[in-house]
Amino acid sequence: MVFDPMYFVFLAPALALSLWASWRTKSAFKKYSKVRSGSGMTGAQAAQTLLDRAGIHDVKIVATRGMLSDHYNPVNKTLALSEPVYGSSSVAAVGVACHEAGHAIQHQVGYAPLKLRSLLVPTAGIGSNLGVWVMMFGLIFQTMQLFVVGVALFSAVVLFQLVTLPVEFDASARAKRLATEYGIVFGNDREGMDRVLNAAAMTYVAAAASSIMTLLYFLMRAGLLGGRRD
Repeated sequence: MVFDPMYFVFLAPALALSLWASWRTKSAFKKYSKVRSGSGMTGAQAAQTLLDRAGIHDVKIVATRGMLSDHYNPVNKTLALSEPVYGSSSVAAVGVACHEAGHAIQHQVGYAPLKLRSLLVPTAGIGSNLGVWVMMFGLIFQTMQLFVVGVALFSAVVLFQLVTLPVEFDASARAKRLATEYGIVFGNDREGMDRVLNAAAMTYVAAAASSIMTLLYFLMRAGLLGGRRD
């Protein structure tokens, strides 16, 4: 394959969305990291409160390095909070911590999209590493069978990211509702929490858009979307 400007035409909107979402997330987190939550709870305490109220006693909350590296691991039931979140009592920290606790609650209640996402992890990992390369070589060597294999691999990535959207939006919705219900946030705290979590959610939308546009580009190059195979 030679340099193709059309690739950037396909990816430009998704790239712009990704850059905007990343900037918005960091900006919102930075702003509300300076605002102390009314309850005075730290991120770890807020997450523990949600877990306790949900009757979850087998999830361990730990501190982890990195900026916004917070995550819930359903395999070993560990809720990892980044250093700016774990011990901070800011609105941003509480919001992120409650969001991750929302994933643990999803796990406990058997939330279907979370189950599906967990099942897709191995295949999506392979597709992320190999999918684009296999599609590219399929086009270079004009081997449709190889190209189709690449499409199948990369489609697993697209599916994973699409399934991730309801998982992330639902976790945020649970976090907002329960944090308010349990008195973890109140008053203007809720507005700040909403802005942080809504901004973070857009990064997942951007990732899904980028993968979809990448797949559509290769399908177009293969002549399967009205494009010309070359």
